[in-house]
Amino acid sequence: MGRKRKGTADDGAPAAGSGPAEGRYPIDTGEAELVADDDNPSGWLLKLNGVQSSHIDLADPLRLEFEYMRWMAALIRSRWEDTSRLRALHLGGGACSMARYLAAAYPQARQVVVEIDGRLAELVRGWFDLPRAPLLRIRVGEARQVTESLSEGSRDLIIRDVFAGAFTPVPLTTLEFTRAAGRVLAPGGIYMVNCGDSPDLAHARREAATIASVFEHTVAIADPPMLKGRRYGNIIIAGSDADLGAGPSLSRDLLKDAMPAHCWDDAQVRRFGLGAALYRDAPGETPAG
Repeated sequence: MGRKRKGTADDGAPAAGSGPAEGRYPIDTGEAELVADDDNPSGWLLKLNGVQSSHIDLADPLRLEFEYMRWMAALIRSRWEDTSRLRALHLGGGACSMARYLAAAYPQARQVVVEIDGRLAELVRGWFDLPRAPLLRIRVGEARQVTESLSEGSRDLIIRDVFAGAFTPVPLTTLEFTRAAGRVLAPGGIYMVNCGDSPDLAHARREAATIASVFEHTVAIADPPMLKGRRYGNIIIAGSDADLGAGPSLSRDLLKDAMPAHCWDDAQVRRFGLGAALYRDAPGETPAG
């Protein structure tokens, strides 16, 4: 496949199997922009409405450019062997970077990616070499509605990576939704969220408190400047009914990352969220996210 740097079809859709091409593409929720990575001949950056959303390396699905995805991957590797038949649900699709990684790292995994934007899902399928069903299905729908429709104990891993601008829509942060995610998880499963926040960390504290109120065990992963409230960035918060203790292999993986990160244990996460108001659904409201 040649590397196409410019040009799109008039309607913004790539020809079937044509691969990525730089340009701006209309989607259901606004505009997607695909940019070639000048530092990597097989890399592509996807922006949604001007905000960086995903990075794909066509030559290496195991390469994750965004540090928070590498932190997620480290936590997943600490829990499951690569032979596991991992049942994963991704809330928020983008370019399916994390799903593509898991398909390579866990060949027996079965994954569903929930993406609200049907046009974006079509484009991503056309641009990138994604595994096909049953290995990877893209389901167009609202993340909360899809999650609440799933059977109890039907997933081992739920990753929430949904953003509207800089923050996650509130309906996907609430106690009620977190309980729904917990119901869908099998025993020993992990609910993992990408929490974006500003230096005051007010949102992250509420997220930590909400997740800790549902799950017996929690961890949080981020780089030290983020944990100290020195910048805007991402914190990974995870919950489970099983111990998520940061073992030596996870700590080593996080510390040797290009952006070294620390892992807070359950006690630290609970102290961090202590006193923060839980996110709750508005009375009488059945929100979608």
